Amino acid sequence: MRLVLALLALVAGAAFAQTPTNSVVLVHAGRLLDRPGQAARGASTVIVRNGRIEAIRDGFAAPEGFPGATVVDLRDRYVLPGLIDCHVHLESDRAGQEGLLESLTSSDAYLAYQALGNARKTLEAGFTTVRNLGDDRGVTLALRDAIAAGTVPGPRIIDAGTGISTTSGHGDRTLSLAPDIAEHVSESNLCDGPESCRRAVREQVRRGVDAIKIMTTGGVNSRIGAGLGKQMFDDEAQALIETAHLYGKKVAVHAHGADGINLALKHGADSIEHGTLLDEESVKLFLKSGAYYVPTLSTVNGYLERLAKDPNAYPPAVRAKIDWRIQITGKALEVAYPRGVKIAFGTDAGVSKHGRNADEFELMVKHGMPAAAAIKAATLNAADLLGIAAEAGSIEPGKRADMIAVAGDPLSDVTVLKRVQFVMKDGVVHKRQVAP
Repeated sequence: MRLVLALLALVAGAAFAQTPTNSVVLVHAGRLLDRPGQAARGASTVIVRNGRIEAIRDGFAAPEGFPGATVVDLRDRYVLPGLIDCHVHLESDRAGQEGLLESLTSSDAYLAYQALGNARKTLEAGFTTVRNLGDDRGVTLALRDAIAAGTVPGPRIIDAGTGISTTSGHGDRTLSLAPDIAEHVSESNLCDGPESCRRAVREQVRRGVDAIKIMTTGGVNSRIGAGLGKQMFDDEAQALIETAHLYGKKVAVHAHGADGINLALKHGADSIEHGTLLDEESVKLFLKSGAYYVPTLSTVNGYLERLAKDPNAYPPAVRAKIDWRIQITGKALEVAYPRGVKIAFGTDAGVSKHGRNADEFELMVKHGMPAAAAIKAATLNAADLLGIAAEAGSIEPGKRADMIAVAGDPLSDVTVLKRVQFVMKDGVVHKRQVAP
């Protein structure tokens, strides 16, 4: 893996540079949404020093007052905080039969290059932080560290390592494999019974993960026709969540069926991913616990695009679940948002295409969220869920200088976020385009 990281550094090339010591950048913004959920400001200057926001001033501050400062002219742009995607899988965006073949034939080094490429696409799309929820090979853990060290460019990564499930659950990588192949697949992420589940969490903690992902129900892409309901007992879910919290790790829970959603919420889950069949009890538990709902609506885009190219892209047991998921996606959000459930932005990119994370905004608005609420879900709410609210999610003094800019007003047309023209992360400019 050390060799892989050295090669990745070469791939990054001269396009990436660290922030100079004592550097000052003046960002002149035509409009500034510094705190999503509040009104945008007019002409403003964001003063960035050493990668962090030092101050915000009304109007366009003259550079003469800041010797040696660099001016970034975004006076005809709408500036807002760097976006956050709480559910991605950076190592690939292949799925179905193609994804299975890739997992069996690709080396860790190849997947590391893919993860780097997908990270760059994601950053250039305006997402300066992501939570990676599932990587069996450890390449995103290494990429997380390389990005944090400044070796390669990419979004800040909160990594959950390998998702944990029961045997034959959504995270069982041996499903549908021939026995002579399956015997070589690691099952360290599988647990059965509370003691086994405690150990599974501790193994991920030992790898250095930032968060824990567990799977209390079946999954759409699981290669088994066992449905999407609960596939974990009460004592197993309790052991998983309690152990993760013992080590200070938040828990993201893959759950479709209401029984698995409610099981996780009763035991203190920090977020529910997908939540397709949440019910009245789910809403009450969300409100009582303060957990976040991460809808991942963009999965339908990935399914539809693959099936348009190849109707046999998925095996029959999976295809039936996909057809169902396409029809029902968004209905849970239509229930949860009006009731006051906290929403955090997440796409499940990897199922959908990397670099197109902002497609999720359009789907969130389609299913009942105002654009302002959807943007807040991808900034302040997401930062709160990931435990980085002191560092990201808004443009405020003391926080990291993560900013993006677009040519239109995203509060009136959220689709402009699909066309991000400027990206700054930690005070470093990673993308700058001139509007057509």
